[in-house]
Amino acid sequence: MRIIKKKTGGILSAFVILLITLTAANPLPKRNLQVLPEDISDAQLDSIMKQYNKALGVSCNFCHTKRSDYPDSLDYASDKDPMKTTARKMMRMTIEINQKNFLTDENKRPHELNEVTCYTCHRGEAWIESGR
Repeated sequence: MRIIKKKTGGILSAFVILLITLTAANPLPKRNLQVLPEDISDAQLDSIMKQYNKALGVSCNFCHTKRSDYPDSLDYASDKDPMKTTARKMMRMTIEINQKNFLTDENKRPHELNEVTCYTCHRGEAWIESGR
Protein backbone atom coordinates (compact mmCIF):
# COMPACT_ATOMS: atom_id res chain seq x y z
CA MET A 1 0.00 0.00 0.00
CA ARG A 2 2.86 2.40 0.82
CA ILE A 3 4.46 1.75 -2.55
CA ILE A 4 1.23 2.69 -4.33
CA LYS A 5 0.89 5.87 -2.26
CA LYS A 6 4.51 6.82 -2.96
CA LYS A 7 4.08 6.18 -6.71
CA THR A 8 0.80 8.10 -6.78
CA GLY A 9 2.38 10.98 -4.86
CA GLY A 10 5.38 10.95 -7.18
CA ILE A 11 3.20 10.93 -10.28
CA LEU A 12 1.07 13.73 -8.89
CA SER A 13 4.16 15.79 -8.04
CA ALA A 14 5.57 15.22 -11.52
CA PHE A 15 2.27 16.25 -13.08
CA VAL A 16 2.14 19.48 -11.03
CA ILE A 17 5.73 20.33 -12.00
CA LEU A 18 4.94 19.61 -15.67
CA LEU A 19 1.82 21.78 -15.51
CA ILE A 20 3.76 24.69 -13.96
CA THR A 21 6.52 24.32 -16.55
CA LEU A 22 4.08 24.27 -19.48
CA THR A 23 2.18 27.26 -18.12
CA ALA A 24 5.39 29.25 -17.72
CA ALA A 25 6.59 28.28 -21.20
CA ASN A 26 3.25 28.99 -22.89
CA PRO A 27 1.45 31.66 -20.89
CA LEU A 28 -2.11 32.55 -21.78
CA PRO A 29 -2.26 35.59 -24.03
CA LYS A 30 -2.97 38.84 -22.28
CA ARG A 31 -6.19 40.63 -23.00
CA ASN A 32 -6.16 43.81 -25.01
CA LEU A 33 -9.72 45.03 -24.61
CA GLN A 34 -10.29 48.63 -25.65
CA VAL A 35 -14.03 48.66 -26.30
CA LEU A 36 -15.41 45.75 -24.30
CA PRO A 37 -15.14 45.94 -20.50
CA GLU A 38 -11.92 44.58 -18.97
CA ASP A 39 -13.88 42.55 -16.41
CA ILE A 40 -15.89 40.64 -19.04
CA SER A 41 -15.85 36.90 -18.43
CA ASP A 42 -14.17 34.55 -20.87
CA ALA A 43 -17.55 32.98 -21.66
CA GLN A 44 -19.11 36.39 -22.43
CA LEU A 45 -16.13 37.40 -24.56
CA ASP A 46 -16.23 34.13 -26.51
CA SER A 47 -19.97 34.52 -27.07
CA ILE A 48 -19.58 38.06 -28.41
CA MET A 49 -16.71 37.05 -30.70
CA LYS A 50 -18.76 34.13 -32.07
CA GLN A 51 -21.59 36.57 -32.82
CA TYR A 52 -19.13 38.76 -34.76
CA ASN A 53 -17.87 35.71 -36.68
CA LYS A 54 -21.42 34.82 -37.70
CA ALA A 55 -22.48 38.39 -38.49
CA LEU A 56 -19.47 38.91 -40.77
CA GLY A 57 -19.09 35.38 -42.11
CA VAL A 58 -15.46 35.25 -40.98
CA SER A 59 -13.18 33.28 -38.67
CA CYS A 60 -11.12 34.58 -35.77
CA ASN A 61 -8.03 35.00 -37.99
CA PHE A 62 -9.84 37.74 -39.89
CA CYS A 63 -8.81 40.20 -37.15
CA HIS A 64 -6.34 38.21 -35.06
CA THR A 65 -2.81 37.35 -36.23
CA LYS A 66 -0.93 34.11 -35.61
CA ARG A 67 1.40 33.87 -32.65
CA SER A 68 5.06 33.93 -33.67
CA ASP A 69 6.02 31.32 -31.06
CA TYR A 70 3.04 29.01 -31.75
CA PRO A 71 1.89 29.46 -35.39
CA ASP A 72 -1.11 27.18 -34.86
CA SER A 73 -2.47 29.62 -32.25
CA LEU A 74 -3.72 33.17 -32.56
CA ASP A 75 -2.31 36.17 -30.74
CA TYR A 76 -5.57 37.69 -29.52
CA ALA A 77 -3.82 40.59 -27.76
CA SER A 78 -1.86 41.73 -30.81
CA ASP A 79 -2.88 44.83 -32.75
CA LYS A 80 -0.77 43.96 -35.82
CA ASP A 81 -3.74 43.37 -38.12
CA PRO A 82 -5.36 46.70 -39.10
CA MET A 83 -8.70 44.88 -39.37
CA LYS A 84 -8.77 44.75 -35.57
CA THR A 85 -8.67 48.56 -35.46
CA THR A 86 -11.51 48.68 -37.99
CA ALA A 87 -13.51 46.20 -35.91
CA ARG A 88 -13.11 48.39 -32.83
CA LYS A 89 -14.33 51.43 -34.78
CA MET A 90 -17.36 49.48 -35.93
CA MET A 91 -18.06 48.31 -32.37
CA ARG A 92 -17.95 51.90 -31.12
CA MET A 93 -20.21 53.02 -33.95
CA THR A 94 -22.77 50.30 -33.14
CA ILE A 95 -22.72 51.17 -29.44
CA GLU A 96 -23.21 54.87 -30.27
CA ILE A 97 -26.12 54.18 -32.63
CA ASN A 98 -27.86 52.08 -30.01
CA GLN A 99 -27.25 54.56 -27.19
CA LYS A 100 -28.46 57.55 -29.21
CA ASN A 101 -31.45 55.91 -30.86
CA PHE A 102 -32.69 52.92 -28.93
CA LEU A 103 -32.10 53.51 -25.23
CA THR A 104 -34.41 55.31 -22.84
CA ASP A 105 -33.21 57.74 -20.20
CA GLU A 106 -32.69 54.83 -17.83
CA ASN A 107 -30.31 53.19 -20.36
CA LYS A 108 -32.83 50.42 -20.96
CA ARG A 109 -33.99 49.42 -24.39
CA PRO A 110 -37.77 49.38 -24.76
CA HIS A 111 -38.88 45.85 -25.56
CA GLU A 112 -40.57 46.91 -28.80
CA LEU A 113 -37.35 48.31 -30.29
CA ASN A 114 -34.60 46.26 -31.86
CA GLU A 115 -30.98 47.16 -31.48
CA VAL A 116 -28.44 47.58 -34.23
CA THR A 117 -25.88 44.78 -34.46
CA CYS A 118 -23.11 43.93 -36.90
CA TYR A 119 -25.54 41.62 -38.68
CA THR A 120 -27.98 44.51 -39.28
CA CYS A 121 -25.73 45.78 -42.06
CA HIS A 122 -23.28 42.99 -42.84
CA ARG A 123 -25.76 40.09 -43.14
CA GLY A 124 -22.97 37.52 -42.95
CA GLU A 125 -20.64 39.32 -45.37
CA ALA A 126 -17.44 41.11 -44.40
CA TRP A 127 -17.68 43.61 -47.29
CA ILE A 128 -14.00 44.23 -47.66
CA GLU A 129 -12.78 45.85 -50.87
CA SER A 130 -9.20 44.75 -50.35
CA GLY A 131 -10.12 41.24 -51.44
CA ARG A 132 -9.68 39.69 -48.00
